Amino acid sequence: MNLVIIQLCVLTLRVHYIANVVRRREETAATRSMLNTAKVMEDNPVALRLKELEVLERIAEKIDRIQVNGSLDSILTDLIRMNPQ
Repeated sequence: MNLVIIQLCVLTLRVHYIANVVRRREETAATRSMLNTAKVMEDNPVALRLKELEVLERIAEKIDRIQVNGSLDSILTDLIRMNPQ
């Protein structure tokens, strides 16, 4: 009976270990993807602008009504000021 309990504990530890390895690989892949995206945006102002528009679109989807006063640049600048990091 004790041997069965020990085997179950070992199996549980292996499952947790494998899950942690998979999680770390996913985190590494996500970080690498973000870095690659940042490099593309740094070298390509058009790609950066498209990303800004995607973010603005996601924000606009959550708003029932939006009234635009000024240019898109001023809107983005104001949004950045409202949420400093």
